[in-house]
Parts: sequence; C-alpha cells; structure tokens
Amino acid sequence: MRQIKIIDRSQDERFMREALALASEGATLGEVPVGAVLVQDGEIIGRGFNCPISTHDPSAHAEMVAIRAAALDLRNYRLPGSTLYVTLEPCSMCAGLIVHSRIARVVYGATEPKAGVVVSRGQFFTQEFLNHRVLVEGGLLAQECGAVLSAFFKARRSS
Repeated sequence: MRQIKIIDRSQDERFMREALALASEGATLGEVPVGAVLVQDGEIIGRGFNCPISTHDPSAHAEMVAIRAAALDLRNYRLPGSTLYVTLEPCSMCAGLIVHSRIARVVYGATEPKAGVVVSRGQFFTQEFLNHRVLVEGGLLAQECGAVLSAFFKARRSS
C-alpha cells in the first residue's frame, strides 16, 4: 500500500465526519453503519451509506452508492482527481469499482479484518495487473469510525 502525505488534515477530517454522519443515518434504517463521500476540487460530488437491506441490492455499499451518485451527476463514469472518504476499509467489490472509476485517492477510517482488501485481507491497490494506481491512507478517525460500528452491533446483539 502506498502511503500519501496529507496536504490538509482539517479538510480530510471534515469530509470523514461527513461520512460518519452518513453512517449514522444508515444505522437509523437498520443498515450496517458505513458512510462515504466522494470529493473533487474540495466539493462533495457523491454521498452514500450502506443500504443493501433496504434496497434489496447486495452491491449497495456506501462507496458504491457515493460513486454512482457522483458519476450520474457528472455524467461521467470516470472520476479522476477525486478522493473517496469512507468510514470502513473497502471490500474487494468496492476496491474494484474505485479502480474502474479512476478515483485518485481513498481515505478510510477503521480497518475491516474480515473483508477489507486494502491492508486486512490483502493489498488490492498494489496489484501489478491494475491499470490505475490509487493513493491510500487508512486510520483517519479510526476510533470514531470503529465505535459507530461496535455500538451498532452491540445494540443488535442485545435486542
């Protein structure tokens, strides 16, 4: 995984907090609380939270929803120069979408030991066969991102 130097930590934190708010919104609907925002030129161009249960769509991960929204809004399936902020380390499906949509940078919060493919279960973005390189930074507001998930699953187990 290539690490990158953060240019503006406060901007990164602001966008990750937006993703956290979306994760909480998903949790109120009974969805696993993962949120994502896609940013280009300092502006949010796509927002999403996990919603596979409510949409009956197994691909409706937060990243997928945010990227689809941005692509539709911009009328372009390529999103070069954009940064994706997501509260949880991406899975293989989302990592593939990130590459295909040509997102420049991914910033994620908590690691996902069961299915994350950035560092937990592999290093997808470093694979030589990929025709696009993605800069990655993990661990931004990791405790807060992880706490949202932990609280959700704790509440679910107790009910």
